[in-house]
Amino acid sequence: MAGTATKKKQKLTPYLFLAPHLLMFLIFFLIPMFYGIYASFTKWDLFGSPQWVGLQNYATIFTNTGSTFYRQFWNGLKNTVIFVIICVPFQVLLPLIIAILLDKRPKGRNIFQGIFYMPTLFSITSVTLTWLFIFNRSLGLFNHMFGTDINWYGEQPWAWITIVVTTVWWGLGGNLIIYVAALSGIDRSVIEAASLDGAQGLKKFWYITVPSIKFPLMYTIIVSIVAQFNIYGQPLIMTGGGPSESTYVLLMYIRNLAFGTGKSVAGMASAMSTCLGLIIGVISVVQLIMMRRQED
Repeated sequence: MAGTATKKKQKLTPYLFLAPHLLMFLIFFLIPMFYGIYASFTKWDLFGSPQWVGLQNYATIFTNTGSTFYRQFWNGLKNTVIFVIICVPFQVLLPLIIAILLDKRPKGRNIFQGIFYMPTLFSITSVTLTWLFIFNRSLGLFNHMFGTDINWYGEQPWAWITIVVTTVWWGLGGNLIIYVAALSGIDRSVIEAASLDGAQGLKKFWYITVPSIKFPLMYTIIVSIVAQFNIYGQPLIMTGGGPSESTYVLLMYIRNLAFGTGKSVAGMASAMSTCLGLIIGVISVVQLIMMRRQED
């Protein structure tokens, strides 16, 4: 009997360690997510009782071209997609290039790796405020160094450039660490054999390096896309969504509808959030399927 009781305790022990994390996951993720989906089918102002309206919110943002909500959703989604298309290639390729250079074991390799990783330790708010000063039209470092008078936050394409530079610099270290670890695991004898066979430069990179790191490469692409679809803090602080709402991303509209000035339209905000979540989910599933096919 004592042995049976001991075995039961041993089986329960892992679940006891997992319980606090599962509880937090339930309280702060699952319940809010499902309630948000429910709220997307209601007319709700955050304070009163939600009133069920069915698909009305979705019909408005997808078919009612004269509605303000329609314009906000599609303008916000368009700007978010523009940011993802511009930012993700830099966020994936730049750390890969740096990792390849560091893989050649230059002097001070660890120091450079630490410098590149350092911005990741700071919050996006502090990083954005730093770059906000660097790009300042009157006192900023760039205009002062190059003798220019660029209105970085008030004109395009400069407004997008400031946001992309800030985002790439902030996230560089995380992707760099992934690539450095992946490159260190490549069989050096394969690279040496390819060099002896005459493979050099881009051929060696494309046919040896890329296949060897395809899983971390795809992982980095997925994580970067998901992260950048959730862009919010950088345009909020740097451009306020300007000029002419050209950097007003979808999460900014969602936040203003739910928590901005005036009467809350939380039901509509929830519908937009649900649509954004579905878009991110579909993209992630497609990329995961592609990763599985490459493994087979």
